[in-house]
Amino acid sequence: MINKKVKSKNNFFWIYVVILAIFLGIFFLKSSFYNPKKIDQDTFFDILSKGEIEKIIVKHREIVHVYLKKEFLPSHGINIIPNDNLNQKFITTEHPLRYEFEIGDLQFFQRKFEEYKKRYNLDAVIDFKNQQEYTITKFFFDYGIFFILLIIFWFFIFRRIGSTGGGAGGQIFNIGKSRARLFDENDNVKITFKDVAGLEGAKEEVQEIVEFLKSPQKYTKLGGKIPKGALLIGPPGTGKTLLAKAVAGEAKVPFFSLSGSDFVEMFVGVGASRVRDLFEKAKEKSPCIIFIDEIDAIGRARGKSSIVGSNDERENTLNQLLTEMDGFGTHTNVIVLAATNRSDILDKALLRPGRFDRTILVDPPELNERREIFRVHLHRLVLSDQIDTDFLARQTPGFSGADIANVCNESALIAARRDRSKIESQDFLDAIDRIIGGLEKKNKIIKPSEKKRIAYHEAGHATISWLLEHAAPLVKVTIVPRGRSLGSAWYLPEERQLTTPEQMKDEICALLAGRSAEEIIFSNVSTGALNDLEKVTKQAQSMVAVFGLNDRIGNITYYDSTGQNEFSFSKPYSEKTAQIIDEEISKIITEQYKRAKSILKNNEKKLSILANELLEKEVLFREDLKKIFGERPFLDDIGEILSKSNKNVRSE
Repeated sequence: MINKKVKSKNNFFWIYVVILAIFLGIFFLKSSFYNPKKIDQDTFFDILSKGEIEKIIVKHREIVHVYLKKEFLPSHGINIIPNDNLNQKFITTEHPLRYEFEIGDLQFFQRKFEEYKKRYNLDAVIDFKNQQEYTITKFFFDYGIFFILLIIFWFFIFRRIGSTGGGAGGQIFNIGKSRARLFDENDNVKITFKDVAGLEGAKEEVQEIVEFLKSPQKYTKLGGKIPKGALLIGPPGTGKTLLAKAVAGEAKVPFFSLSGSDFVEMFVGVGASRVRDLFEKAKEKSPCIIFIDEIDAIGRARGKSSIVGSNDERENTLNQLLTEMDGFGTHTNVIVLAATNRSDILDKALLRPGRFDRTILVDPPELNERREIFRVHLHRLVLSDQIDTDFLARQTPGFSGADIANVCNESALIAARRDRSKIESQDFLDAIDRIIGGLEKKNKIIKPSEKKRIAYHEAGHATISWLLEHAAPLVKVTIVPRGRSLGSAWYLPEERQLTTPEQMKDEICALLAGRSAEEIIFSNVSTGALNDLEKVTKQAQSMVAVFGLNDRIGNITYYDSTGQNEFSFSKPYSEKTAQIIDEEISKIITEQYKRAKSILKNNEKKLSILANELLEKEVLFREDLKKIFGERPFLDDIGEILSKSNKNVRSE
C-alpha cells in the first residue's frame, strides 16, 4: 500500500516536470520564431537591390522590420517544406520576418528606398505603424506563457503542501487538517507494558488511564470523573514515548499520535485549525487517546518573550488547545496524553487540573530499575555465561533507558567486530567506555613529555579518590586518548538521595588533584584541567548559591525552579551579595586545591610509582592501586564487584 502511494506521488511529480518542460520549450521556440536578426542599412539595401524583399514596416519612425519573399527564404537559412496538396508553393517553418535594423533620418531613408525601387524596378512595399499593436494572440505569446507557468508552479506547490497536511486528495484546503497518525485494533502495535521496565510508578498511573477507557463504570459509579489528560515529565531517554507506545498497544481504543511541531506552520491560522480538526476526529472515535509528544513546541508559556508579537501563531494554537481540552462542550471520553522534558517552560493554564489532571514524573532509573531494563534488552542478545546484570547495572549510574539500550547494542557490535560467537563482559565494559568517553584513539601521536604529564595528572586523580572517604571509588585509570580527553579516570559514583557539604568538598578535591599533581612534579600547570575546573566551579557555585551550604550566605537559595529568571536581565541579588558569592566560591576551590596538594605531597613516592605504572601499562585497575596504596581505608559496598570485574578483564 505504501509503495503504491509513493509511486503515485512520483508519477505526479514527473507529470509536472514534463508539463513545465513543454511550456518552456514553447516559450523558447516562440522566442526564436519571432526574434529577427539584426543587420545594418548597407546590408539591407544590398538585399533590397537583389529583389528578395517583399515588404518593410517602419515602426515608431526608427525601427524597420524586413519581410522576405518566400522563394528566397532558403538562401537566408530558413527551412521550407514543399507541399503539392495545397495551392501554396511552400510552407515555411518560420515567420517570413527575418531582419530588422534602426534608422536615423526617416525622410532620408524613405528617399533612398524609393530610388532603389526605381533603379532596380522593385515591387517592395513600405508601411508605417506608429502605435503599439496588441492582439489577443500576441498578448498570449508575449505574457500569457508566464502566467501559465506561474499557475502551474503554484498548483504544484499547494498540492504538495496539501498532501503533507493530511486529508484526502492532497488539495490546498487540507493544509489545516490534523497530521495525527491513528492507531486502532487493526494496527499491529506489539509494544506492551511488559516491554517497559524500571518505571513502575509511572507505569501504574498510565495503566490506570487505560482502565478508565476500558471500564469507565468502575470509577464513575462512585461519582468520579475520568481525567482529561496526563503529562509525562522527565529527562530525555527515560521512556516517556515508550510508555505512550505501550498505551497504544494495550488500550484497544483508537490512539492518535503526533508531535507538538506538527501543529506549527508558516501560514496563519493553520495550527489552530489542525487542533480543531484533531479533536473533531477524536470525538468521532470516542473513547480514545490523543498523544502529543514534545508538547513544549506549542505549550510554551505566553507573554514571556521580550519581543512583542514574536510568535502569535504559536500562542493562537495554544489557546485553541486549551479551549479544546477544557471548554464548553468538552464532555467526551477523550484523554490527552502528552510528554515533555521542558516542563518548566509550559504555560500554567495548560498544567492546571481540568486539562492535565495528572503529572507523571519519569525519572532516570535507579539501581534496581536499571537491572530490570538490562534484562529486557539482554534477552535479545547472544550472551556468555559470565554476564552479570547486577554488575552492569552498577556500572551505569545516571544512565537512562535509552542509554542502556545503546550500551547493549554497542556491546553486540563490538563483539561482532572481534569475531566472537557470544558477547563477553569486556564487550559491555568497552561499550560503556565508548558511550561515556568517546572512541579510543590509540594511534594519536603524543610527545613523551606530554605523556608523562598526562600520567601524573591521572595518577593524581586516582590517588586522591583512593584516599578520601567520600570520593567515588575508582574503576580504572588510563592514559589512552579517548574522545577529546588525553587520559581519564573511571569511577563508580555512589547513588545518593542527599549530599552533604563534606561529600561535595571531597569530590572537588578529587577533581583538583590532577592539576595539583602537575604543580608538585613539574612546578607548573597546563591546560589539561579544563574539564575538571568546569565541574569544580559548578559544584562550588551550587554549594553557595543553590543549596544554601555556605555560612556567609546562609540558608538562602537563588535557584528558580519556575524558569522565570531565564527571561530576566537582572540578578536576584545585590552587587554586594554577588561579591560575597564570588569570594566564597573562590575560597572553597582554593581550600580544596591546597588540601589536594597536601595529600599528594605526603604520598608523592606512591604517586610516582602509580604514574610510572601508567606509562608502562597505559591502563590500571583497582587491583593495581591496592598493590601500591594497600586496602582502601574506607569501606565501600562495591569493592568485591569491581575486583571481580577486573579479574575477568585481565583474564581476557
